[in-house]
Amino acid sequence: MPSMFPRPQWLATARFYEIYPQSFADSNGDGIGDIPGIVSRLDYIRDLGCNALWINPCFDSPFKDAGYDVRNYLKVAPRYGTNDDLITLFDEAHRRGMHVLLDLVPGHTSEEHPWFRISSRAERNQYSDRYIWTDSWMSGADGLPFVGGEAPRDGTYVLNFFKCQPALNYGFAHPERPWQMGV
Repeated sequence: MPSMFPRPQWLATARFYEIYPQSFADSNGDGIGDIPGIVSRLDYIRDLGCNALWINPCFDSPFKDAGYDVRNYLKVAPRYGTNDDLITLFDEAHRRGMHVLLDLVPGHTSEEHPWFRISSRAERNQYSDRYIWTDSWMSGADGLPFVGGEAPRDGTYVLNFFKCQPALNYGFAHPERPWQMGV
């Protein structure tokens, strides 16, 4: 049966170079690596035999977990540059026959993300179910890590890894509690 999402052909010969932007190449002398620094090293990476880049999280973040706590998926973290710098990175990599993958964090956001701030409100709203919340402050998360008492909303929220990373709600395969949304 053919896949609904066929594997891109270029992956068969891909040789990735992983870049953690903060520590890779600093183009402006502030002590933090940045996207223009990555662009300046593309020929070096290509000459190593790599034809693909894997860029660890580079989106706007309070950096409580090295950028894995994303505050805005649509904006490059100012310490790394601008969205235009990211476009330049893609253009220059493609000009060299290289592919670029951005590390996406789909399981949680930062507690500073606007979705979570709205979800945390006491009144029901369009983001109330975007995160995993229990139905009361006295209800734990049945073995999942959780935090309570930090929002106007009644209930506790499930987190991924750290307190600053509330878990997005993709639903539970077999809901057993009133607060567990189905898939």
